[in-house]
Amino acid sequence: MNVKMDQIEEKLFSLMDETYREFSSSLMPTVPKERVIGVRIPDIRRLAGELPPSEAKAFMSSLPHKYFEENNLHAFLIAKVKKFDECIALLDDFLPHIDNWATCDSLRPKCFKENTDLLIPHIEKWLKSHELYTVRFGIEMLMVYYLDKQFDNKYLQKVANIKSDEYYINMMIAWYFATALAKQYDDAVRVLENNTLSPWVHNKTISKACESYRVTEQKKKYLKTLKR
Repeated sequence: MNVKMDQIEEKLFSLMDETYREFSSSLMPTVPKERVIGVRIPDIRRLAGELPPSEAKAFMSSLPHKYFEENNLHAFLIAKVKKFDECIALLDDFLPHIDNWATCDSLRPKCFKENTDLLIPHIEKWLKSHELYTVRFGIEMLMVYYLDKQFDNKYLQKVANIKSDEYYINMMIAWYFATALAKQYDDAVRVLENNTLSPWVHNKTISKACESYRVTEQKKKYLKTLKR
């Protein structure tokens, strides 16, 4: 590790909060505790904003990282990249190294919002990946950007067709469909009526939708009748 990489690690350790380390470690069973420093998210975001471009570039080329917080810092640096093609290239390098749901779910590139037409082919590639968190990220991007004005029923089918034994993929599928029930109910409910999803994902989708304030009580009542 070069001097600048050492300085970034030292900076992260200077922000360590032992109580927060215990808390965050408990939420991420896939990450060994010795790889968690215990730095709060706002502090990592602040550090991402403070790094000079040359240091940020060098840091992002230093994969794989050792610590959970380094991966989060990497995610926040990618989110700031304004050029779509550059962002995609950085993502394709980084996604296979993500090993937990928290880093995956914090990765929200700002340039995607204005490039949803260019994004779809990349999402389709991510959905076919053999990497757990790459698939989860692809589903999340469909949830974030394609359940409103960009909605198309074919995206529901793409997610419904994903069959996995991985908990963190199945939870994201359920989250996606619960959100779809809030935003595109008529199309999403047909997926449940047709029993397209695995029983666990099907029932988890209904549970999450019934917890949502965006789904009416009348719809919740009907959804409960669809439980398997």
